[in-house]
Amino acid sequence: MDSLSSILGRKDFDEPPEMKSIKKYVQDEFKLAVGVQVRERDIVVTVSSAALANTLRLRGPEIKRRCQIDKRLTFRIG
Repeated sequence: MDSLSSILGRKDFDEPPEMKSIKKYVQDEFKLAVGVQVRERDIVVTVSSAALANTLRLRGPEIKRRCQIDKRLTFRIG
């Protein structure tokens, strides 16, 4: 049986590339940090305000193109 430290030593803790690119896009465009959760079929972007969520929703096609994403984008206020 493996020890906990050997299991965690083999774990890859890097963020998925989609997560990095979305966070960078929002930081570059709006100077704000967002939460990003990559799921099997979609990507959930958690933002702090309804105004930002709506703006990002309208820019969805641009975000998908610039960040090279093929999954569905979902925006959540939290």
